[in-house]
Amino acid sequence: MIELLERLWQQAGFQPNDAQRAAILHTEGPLYLPAGPGSGKTRVLLWRTVNLIAVHGVPPEAIFLSTFTEKAARQLREGLRALLGLAGNVTGRHYDISQMYVGTVHSLCQRLLSDRRIHPERQRSRPPTLLDDLDQYFHLYDARTWQALAQQAGCLESPNQIINALFERPSNSRHEAVINALAFFNRLSEECLSAEYVVRCTDEEGLRLLARMYDAYVQSLRPNGQPPRTDFALLQQEALRALNAHEGAERVFQHVIVDEYQDTNPIQERLFFRLAQGSHNLCVVGDDDQALYRFRGATVENFVQFPQRCQSHFGRAPTTISLDVNYRSRRHIVSFYTRFMAQCDWTNPSGGHFRVTGKSIRAASDDEGVAVVASTLNDPEAVAAEIANLVVRLLETKRVEDPSQIAFLFPSLKASIVQTMKDALEARGLKVYAPRASTFLEVPEATKMFGLFALIFGTPERVDSSGGAYEAYWEWLEDAQDQAEALCAQDRHLDKFVAARQDEIARAVADYKALERVCARNGWSLDAPYEPKRMKRALYEASRLSDATRRKLGSPELERAVERRSYALGRFLSVLTALDWNVLDLFYRLCGFKHFKAMFDLAERGEDEGPICNLSLISQYLARFNEQYGAVLSAPRLRDDGVAKLLFGSYLYALYRLGEGEYENPEDPFPKGRIPFLTIHQAKGLEFPVVVLGSPCKKTDRPPRIEALIRPLLDRKGEPLDRMAEFDAMRLFYVALSRAKNLLVIAYPKGQRQSVNQPFRRLLEELPKIPQLKVAALPEARLVEAEVPRTYSYNGDYLFYTRCPRQYMVFRKYGFAPSRTETMLFGTLVHRTIEDLHNLLIARRRQAK
Repeated sequence: MIELLERLWQQAGFQPNDAQRAAILHTEGPLYLPAGPGSGKTRVLLWRTVNLIAVHGVPPEAIFLSTFTEKAARQLREGLRALLGLAGNVTGRHYDISQMYVGTVHSLCQRLLSDRRIHPERQRSRPPTLLDDLDQYFHLYDARTWQALAQQAGCLESPNQIINALFERPSNSRHEAVINALAFFNRLSEECLSAEYVVRCTDEEGLRLLARMYDAYVQSLRPNGQPPRTDFALLQQEALRALNAHEGAERVFQHVIVDEYQDTNPIQERLFFRLAQGSHNLCVVGDDDQALYRFRGATVENFVQFPQRCQSHFGRAPTTISLDVNYRSRRHIVSFYTRFMAQCDWTNPSGGHFRVTGKSIRAASDDEGVAVVASTLNDPEAVAAEIANLVVRLLETKRVEDPSQIAFLFPSLKASIVQTMKDALEARGLKVYAPRASTFLEVPEATKMFGLFALIFGTPERVDSSGGAYEAYWEWLEDAQDQAEALCAQDRHLDKFVAARQDEIARAVADYKALERVCARNGWSLDAPYEPKRMKRALYEASRLSDATRRKLGSPELERAVERRSYALGRFLSVLTALDWNVLDLFYRLCGFKHFKAMFDLAERGEDEGPICNLSLISQYLARFNEQYGAVLSAPRLRDDGVAKLLFGSYLYALYRLGEGEYENPEDPFPKGRIPFLTIHQAKGLEFPVVVLGSPCKKTDRPPRIEALIRPLLDRKGEPLDRMAEFDAMRLFYVALSRAKNLLVIAYPKGQRQSVNQPFRRLLEELPKIPQLKVAALPEARLVEAEVPRTYSYNGDYLFYTRCPRQYMVFRKYGFAPSRTETMLFGTLVHRTIEDLHNLLIARRRQAK
């Protein structure tokens, strides 16, 4: 059997080292794979899965393969298809992975809830609708929902001050209170702590209030008579309950494989051990030094203590294989980040260590050239200028082909050094891509686009405020309108388009009011059914009704729609006067004018992808607006600035306040032609030829407040609170340092409000400085495609491309949100119906036995 793998490796150009080979060939029992940066763990996971399927005959649907992001899941799916296609050419067999569990743990939990194999009647249960982070925020931020939760928890007044004081952020801000409540709610769900338990365990009234609100929040997701909803954390509870209720759940999967295991939380650990209870074939891959998601409930002890937990759950220790050869970085980069981690004492006073021991990460590269440099110790402006000059030299000498190969990483994009670096680069004619710096709405493309939206829909009335975020937001909105007016002055076609949309909205509202007057004059209630024979003529003859609405009222299509279903009169008038476009349609129409069209042309020519990537993010935000508030722009919504209040007074204001922090997208594109500015969290899992750590400073004086609140409620020990911030900072910088392939540059600023974390100080003093670096001696970095190949489909890719290459570029390459969703094909509906009947017959046959 090994001969088949050897042959496939040869054809794929892959030669595994001894550790990789052992991990790929391991097929029985628990497997523990501590994997250093750049050690090829994705390849190992792919080839191990190919070994299970193609060599050992494990059905793909009997494998559970979980990873951390949708992007990583796509890479695994694409890679498996490619490698199994290669295997099929050798074996003559077809390997179908369409039913295989490959994805994020949340997507796989959704599948589990509808999997017939864990349902006693083999029925297709409907999983609850999943709220992501932004949905969850808007659900709680809704004033009626928030007040209802407080009242159900016994708080008759606003709970904002109580909650914010608990988190040591005294204010009456509902936004702050919702953010704090979400952090607490999610941790309770991830730790499987009930509200009743919390109330019983604490005398702190703020915590008791939050616990009761959490109970009310869970109930609010299951309203009577409506489909249930859930969030990420509660979804995992639902899946675990379903597994525990089914006796054969531990036999559904023969192999459970989990990537990025250091980022799992307690409920996920229970889920994985439950799935693997029958076979004991639980394989976990990860690196505790890259554990960054404590703020999302991740528990690094899950990975560090995995051998002990296998002993507890399975009664046996796992096979441990360390993937410790770094194929990404030059030798001195690996040496530097290894020395950096050694600056911290990871010893556990109670015995053992807070870190996986025995690590010996080494570089495959034998290049002894300079690969790590620090800036000259100087004020921030001088440091930024020196680094900008280096970037210019790297591009001029072709050490990198494109600016996108040089990444600037920061602990946070809110720090002042970020703008200083950006200014220095732009002063040298370099373009920066930093959509998450400050707030995305402030990038030029968003400002101009939403300025045009403000001209078309209007803006809500501005209220008096004491300043802060509200005043800053209104200043942005006024500036956006000014820039939009300037665009209209430069483009008479755009100006006419905006005026036409304004007239269209005004006409819709005027028509609705005219129809309302007819109803009032005839004594018709808007809640009563619409009766065409009795009402149509009077509505048609309404005074000052536009010709367009009269034509629509008399159209055969509308008459047939009324025949198919009954409408309340008010609902019918809304449909009658609704616009035939929504906010996302408007976005795409505006993209056709020369200012925005030029951005598509730049991307198509390969000159600058930054603007089109920002436009893609705008489309995604507008798609979310449609999902949140409904896509139809009816006259009742448009009157009295209704849409403006929702779009500018609620939705965009909330996005503005959320900013870069909690809702950054790790899958944002990094466009060619621009230097990416990323948070270190965003950079996790990525690699760049050149990395600049723009700020080696992060506060370590206190633990996250949520950890201090939750720790007394837990019955397990974790990392000590007084060292938690220190450990988290070490791991954060470790991730940043290990992203570099050819050159790592570290800023070394001095002056007021400038500091460097202690572990860096001695190391930076010893490093060569930028002026000493011989740029010409650096390896050249070419633009390359992703290591895992992408597979294409005839219908979804080729035909789409031949129909319109630019449309393919927009929707497939840059991820624009489509304006109109596709309906389910009849054939798919028939297939699912036949499958449901088939499984119903199987269930009845079993019952008869």
